[in-house]
Amino acid sequence: MKVLIAGGGTAGHINPGLAIAKYIKSKKPETEIIFVGTERGLETKLVPREGFELKLIKVRGFRRKLSKDTFIAVKEMFQGFHEARRIVKEFKPDIVIGTGGYVCGPVVFSASMKKIPTLIHEQNAFPGVTNRILSRFSDITAISFKESEKFFKGAKKVILTGNPIRKEMLEIQRANARESLNIDFSNPLVVIFGGSLGAEKINQSVVDMLKTHYKEGSFKIIYATGEKQHKNVMEKLDGVNYKSVQVLPYIFDMAAVMAAADLVVCRAGAITISELTALSVPSILIPSPYVTANHQEHNAKALEKHGAALVILEKDLCGEVLHKKIVDTIKNKAKLKAMSKNAGIIGVRDAADKIYGLAINIRNN
Repeated sequence: MKVLIAGGGTAGHINPGLAIAKYIKSKKPETEIIFVGTERGLETKLVPREGFELKLIKVRGFRRKLSKDTFIAVKEMFQGFHEARRIVKEFKPDIVIGTGGYVCGPVVFSASMKKIPTLIHEQNAFPGVTNRILSRFSDITAISFKESEKFFKGAKKVILTGNPIRKEMLEIQRANARESLNIDFSNPLVVIFGGSLGAEKINQSVVDMLKTHYKEGSFKIIYATGEKQHKNVMEKLDGVNYKSVQVLPYIFDMAAVMAAADLVVCRAGAITISELTALSVPSILIPSPYVTANHQEHNAKALEKHGAALVILEKDLCGEVLHKKIVDTIKNKAKLKAMSKNAGIIGVRDAADKIYGLAINIRNN
């Protein structure tokens, strides 16, 4: 079997593709898999590192205002379609899977025009423009949030699968995670992070919270500042040694740290949310207001509606608000238990298997 996977730009589009690819390989090791991306996206780093071949095409998004970039985008769009058609023709895939980003447009459309089975996967509660358009041509639109179904009214078929997540997230056991981090079960753990690069407003609020309220600490905090902002945060904390607070630039073993947590404070990216719910971890979500179509707020509100998370909008965020939300939640064991249960109810642990089954089914039909 030959599988072509298109997805690019951010890790949120690429990692689901990689999770699907790895799962297919675990089921059918002989499968040939090629990824298609652009030279500007993170796929140039992430895909080769996982041992998959990556083909590059030219394509970029359109800006709303007419400018020189608009004409460049149009030119690259036609070039991208030509390159995508060539890749599809040469590789002759049995199925094409799109996991988001502008690169999916020419690849999935080209495959559809050649009657090759296609499947697209939408990670967010508020879908991107590319996937909304492609859903009219793709055989199956796989979604991760029930809330996104209403945006795909013209789709051939919409199926709720959830987000495929990393294998290590599914295999980690809470007890083993706590032991590896040397954290006793009697000591609640709050994990705070704002992404690999960090989030300035979150960092400022955490610094204010620690300096104002966190004197002795009735719970442990593991706090990742983001690599670029770590030095600045440490300077703001004035080198104060908070015994129960571990300040890191980055959390490398996120599977263990997330599994060990009693409460996580973070952004509302689709994959992060899928990992939280798969592990039944309660959360306080601070959606980024700087993403396309404000999709993180839609993701966060979806979890809040199910009682699995609390939401703080960045415009309302400060040290005082963050402190109160954390303390009120971590001290209320009944509330934490309910949030954990609700997260587990909506969590999906077999998304990759579901998508694999759909792919095999449309390929055989």
